[in-house]
Amino acid sequence: MNRLDEKKGMPKASRALERRNVYRSFNYVGTKETVAYLFNDFSNTFNIDAYKDRFIWDVVKIDFGVSAIANIFTGAWDVINDTIIATIVDNTRTRLGKFRPYLITFQVPLVLLGIIYWFLPHFFPNTSATFIPKLIFYFAFSVISETAGTFTSVAKSGYMSTITPNPNERIRLITLAELLTGYMGEDLPQILMGVFYDLINTGKINVPLKSLFAGMGSTTAVVSCVFTLWFFIVSRERVPQSIERPSVKEGLRAIFTNYPVLLMCLSEFLTGFKIKNDERNYWIDVHGGNSMINTLTTLVGFISGPVGSVSYAFVSPIRKRFSSRAIWVGSDIYDDMCVLGFFLIGLYKKNYLKLTPMLIAFGFRELLVKMMFGVNKVINVDLWNEAMDYCEWKHGYRMEATTGVARDLVLKLQKVFMGTIRLLIMKKIGYVQGLKIGTQDERTKFWLFALSTVVPLVTSALGIIPKMLWPIDKKMRERMYYELAESRAKKVSDYNELADSESPPAGQET
Repeated sequence: MNRLDEKKGMPKASRALERRNVYRSFNYVGTKETVAYLFNDFSNTFNIDAYKDRFIWDVVKIDFGVSAIANIFTGAWDVINDTIIATIVDNTRTRLGKFRPYLITFQVPLVLLGIIYWFLPHFFPNTSATFIPKLIFYFAFSVISETAGTFTSVAKSGYMSTITPNPNERIRLITLAELLTGYMGEDLPQILMGVFYDLINTGKINVPLKSLFAGMGSTTAVVSCVFTLWFFIVSRERVPQSIERPSVKEGLRAIFTNYPVLLMCLSEFLTGFKIKNDERNYWIDVHGGNSMINTLTTLVGFISGPVGSVSYAFVSPIRKRFSSRAIWVGSDIYDDMCVLGFFLIGLYKKNYLKLTPMLIAFGFRELLVKMMFGVNKVINVDLWNEAMDYCEWKHGYRMEATTGVARDLVLKLQKVFMGTIRLLIMKKIGYVQGLKIGTQDERTKFWLFALSTVVPLVTSALGIIPKMLWPIDKKMRERMYYELAESRAKKVSDYNELADSESPPAGQET
């Protein structure tokens, strides 16, 4: 009797117990790799990217109309090169793995490009928003940066689902990272940037804004690179790929044959019609600065931080009690209600123009959001990983890169369109570039508030419908991971047989 027959002959209760233990009883990621994983997650937000809008609007000064046109061209190139790069990544088979060669190779070049980005105002000092050489350089730089960044973004999106075949360990890593990295100071650059930005704009310190951006931007880029590179060097891919290299056609087809991926794509597509302006711009342009919001965020963090930490303890019991679909839909509605409440308080008697009531409302909103913080963080990351495992279960191969790019294809075109719309809306509401902060007219201030609260809520509302159709219930999930454990063991056996033969395994050498 073979191994499979033996399992079929087991009592039902024993088979159910073994199925649970197949993917719950063994952890693959050691202490060193776990620590590196935490620092990699920390590095993802250790930056001043939240200030990129202010950097382009007020320091580099790129005209909204010109920026909208450049956005269309770079977006079109983004779609083209994504498809090509994803095909290259998905067909890679090396001793380092499928994704790691690109993640390790491109880290340093990307940091150098990032440093150049923050020094743009030094290359074109005191030039107008329509200065042609500056616009040409900005356009060319955007294309080059996007192309290099695509290799790492495509590879990284697939890599994170392959470092462990144990879905419970994967959830543990995600939970641990989200729980601890906030205490490691990942938000420190944003807080310091807010304080310095306001001090410079109010004339309390005499430092050019371009020097602030260059110093903070390049420093955070280097620190992030060190931690990210360390993680990619010490970690490994543990989910075996199929020996045969899947075709692009199979990857694109997986979007439609992989029902969970299709639902995620549809939800993201409908959500992608969101018209939104960064809330930071509301605090800057309506209340004359954002150091107060950074201070309040820190203060609220001390109060709500323990609530957010405790919320991670709810992840496991909530996942046992409710389906992924219920959690996904429920967390979406909960967050929307928090935003709606904040908007209604601001609308009442024009409170959005008054600093004190809006700071209090912000504090309460953040406290409420923290109650579901852990669940939101974990479920949104894990569902995509679960969808990739579903593809392997149904089709016998993993197409993380091509499937991810196919998913992003329509979304990126949509993002280009919506990004252009957003820039044009900024003109339509009467926003004046380079104006002293806090001095936009009242109509513009209202729309800055609405565009960061109720407008994105309404324009993205249809995205909840596909979430209600998520098909993977508890029984299907258990069966899926049991059968995946069997098929992965067979793949490893096939690799070993090929490795012992005269010729090296097809696709295993570069």
